[in-house]
Formats: sequence, structure tokens, C-alpha cells
Amino acid sequence: MRSSLPRAARSIRRYVLIGVTAALAAAGAVSGSPTASAAGPVPHYLMTAFTNSSESNMYVYDSANATGFTQVRANAYTPPTGLIRDPSVIRHTDGYYYIVYTTNWTGDTIGFARSADYVSWTFVRNVRVGLNGATGSTWAPEWFKDSDGSVHVIFSASTTGTAGQFRPYRITATNPDLSAWTSPVALGIPANYIDSFVVKAGGTYHNFLKNETTKYIEHATATSLNGPWTFVGTGNWAGWGAGLEGPAITRLPDGRWRIYFDQYGQRRYFHADSANLTTFGAKVELPGLSGTARHFTVLREDSGDGTPVATGNRSLRSVNFPDRHVRHRDNLAYVDPVSSSSDVTVRRDATFTIVPGLANAACYSFRSVNHPDRYLRHYAFRVRLDTNTGDSVFARDTTFCGRAGLAGNGSTSFESYAQPGRYLRHYGFEVRVDWRTSDAAFAGDSSFTVSSPLA
Repeated sequence: MRSSLPRAARSIRRYVLIGVTAALAAAGAVSGSPTASAAGPVPHYLMTAFTNSSESNMYVYDSANATGFTQVRANAYTPPTGLIRDPSVIRHTDGYYYIVYTTNWTGDTIGFARSADYVSWTFVRNVRVGLNGATGSTWAPEWFKDSDGSVHVIFSASTTGTAGQFRPYRITATNPDLSAWTSPVALGIPANYIDSFVVKAGGTYHNFLKNETTKYIEHATATSLNGPWTFVGTGNWAGWGAGLEGPAITRLPDGRWRIYFDQYGQRRYFHADSANLTTFGAKVELPGLSGTARHFTVLREDSGDGTPVATGNRSLRSVNFPDRHVRHRDNLAYVDPVSSSSDVTVRRDATFTIVPGLANAACYSFRSVNHPDRYLRHYAFRVRLDTNTGDSVFARDTTFCGRAGLAGNGSTSFESYAQPGRYLRHYGFEVRVDWRTSDAAFAGDSSFTVSSPLA
């Protein structure tokens, strides 16, 4: 299990929930020549869910295409008390992943937890929203990051418990560490609506939410988060039928939008796609997780910028210490002094076969020429040489996406596919994956020249 304790972030880098348009492309493995690379950033989709078998444990999944999800970890988080229903996930500016979740069937609290790697999670706090007290219900909190950088949680609350008239409210973070929040503000949606999920496209806010009377997912729009809201899709407007809840939206690699929703009575999960958030296609059952996952959100993050990298046998020379190359020593990665006159064993330790990424062929993995069954991978944010276990976690940890070198001068930087925002870099000559900071030292430490093989 990987550590959840990262190096302290030294600066703020803003992330948005929905990434920019990117195209997935398979990369060909032609030894000694650049691969065909993705046109732009490579997307990665992270899902947090509770399941039909447990509302006290959160499961984590991920996907390269927002369709086929693999399990990262079962029982990834159990709160100290209460439930973990409806977990919603974001990546905050401090580099941590945060979830917000429903803590119980009744009450006026929502729960928060965080993780450095989305595998190991730590309870942060319960926040009392000060609405409806112990006899009411506070359900389905969802993150919403506005285009101005403000961070909100939108939740549904009832004054009379589980059978009451729910309506959506929002609270807004008043400090960067998400520890202080405003009082609840009603969104301006009529009573008896629940499970609001808001996205913004251009200057329009789109709210997809469940009508508790008809059990349809409906669609409202506004030019302000506070409304007024106009319902543009009511009843069976999309043709998906009734008995649906828990809508969640993400952006697909081709720029379209995807909505997920739970047909809870049949314990089946579906998705549908749209080019404009107005007209959607037919619902399609979600493969693999239908019947297992419940009320989840999907966070898209992008890695790299599509910079192609030469495949085949190569060495990585440090830009700011040009006499040093990445090499493995005692199964850990360092930047060590290596040259053409070094011992052949040392030169082979500093030579890797660059292949299409094990988790996504639009990125890259580094296989040892000395030990062809071993790859460079990050583990507890330290880079090491490990034997390929064949599982999806190993594949993600060994996959890095090319980006124009942060230090310039024709160099290349490598962003973690599994941990977007973290880069392959040396620190004290030890190779790590660390959260990007804006200083020149980080740029130099994370930039490499992909050179001819030393051996």
C-alpha cells in the first residue's frame, strides 16, 4: 500500500474538474524513433463510489476512456463513524484529492476526507451545515469548482428526514484549506428535488437533478449559480425512463459530455453522451460496474501535452546536472554520474527501453535493459525498479506522459499518468514523482534529455 504522506506542496497550482478536449491515440513502438503520440493531454478518469454491498466503505476505480473502469482499491476508506454514501471527488490546489460524502440517513453534517494518491484516505472532518438539525436529512454532497476558482459543495437537504421535501443548497469554501465554509444558501430550485450535479459550459450553469415526485432526472440552466433556474428538460425529456438518480457529468476525450446515473430499483448503472449538454443519446449500461457501484462521481485529469518521446533503448540525462543520468542502483532510481567511459554494468543500469505506457499507450514506460522484466515505477512517490506484476496498479505507476521540458532547451519532462500534476524529478539526486511547483529548481530537476543509449 502506498503512503498517503506527500512532500509539502510549495506553491499552488489550480486544477479544474473538467479537463480540456483531448484525443486518445495508440502509440506505436518503433525502436529508436519517435512514437505516434496523442494530440494533446492524455486523460485519466478517477471514480469514487459506494457499492450495493456496503455503504460504510468507499471503493476507488479508474479508467482511460470513461467507460471501462478497473478497481484501484476496495474498502479504500471507512469513516470513523457513520456512512460513506455518495462520495464526490476533486483534486484541490494543494495537490490532495478530497472527497465529500453523506454521513448518515438523518442529521445535518457532511464528511470530508483526503488522499495524496487516491489509494489511501484520511478522515479530515465532519462539517455541520447548520440546516434542519438532527431530525432532517443532508444528502448527496457534490463538489463544484466555478470558473472563478471558487470551491462549492452542493447538497440536498430535507427538514423532515428521509421522507421530506428535499431541495438543493450550497456552501462555499472561505479559505484555501477547505476548513471554513459559508452558511447554506438555497440554490433557488423548487422543493422535492435531490441529487443536484452542476457543470458550467461557457457562461451557462447546467444542473442535472432528480425529481423526487416523478423519479426522472431533469435538466435546468441558469446564468448564475444562485439562479434563477429554468427547467429545459422535464419528465422523460431524454428518453431514459424513470427510477433514476445520482447523475454525474464528465468530459470525454473527443470533447463530448457524458452523464452517468443509477437505475437504483434495478441496481443497474447507465451512461449517455451529449455534444452540447442539451440533447443526449440513449442510455447505455456501464460495463463491469453496473450492479456493483452506487452514486459516484468521475474526475477527469490530464497528463502530459502530447510531446513525443523516442522509443527503444535510450538514456535520460539530467538537464541541470548534465554529467548525471537516471540509473537504477540497488533497485532504486538516482541521477548518478555516468559517461561513456563508465563501467558497462553502470552504463546498462542507466539505459532503458522506452515502450508505450503499460496503462496507456499514448504515454511511456521505462523497462530496464539489465532486467527486462522490471520497470521504473513510483511507490510512495519514490521511483524504484520493480518486477512487472501484471496488475493495473503497477501499470499506472509505471506510466509517464511526455511534456515539453519545464526547463526548455529542447528537454522533455514526464508527468505521472496515475498522478497528474506530479512529475518525474530528482531531489538530492534521488528520483521521485513530486507535485509540480513554479520555481526554477523544480523545472531543472524535472527536465531530461532523451539521449542515445549509454549501453
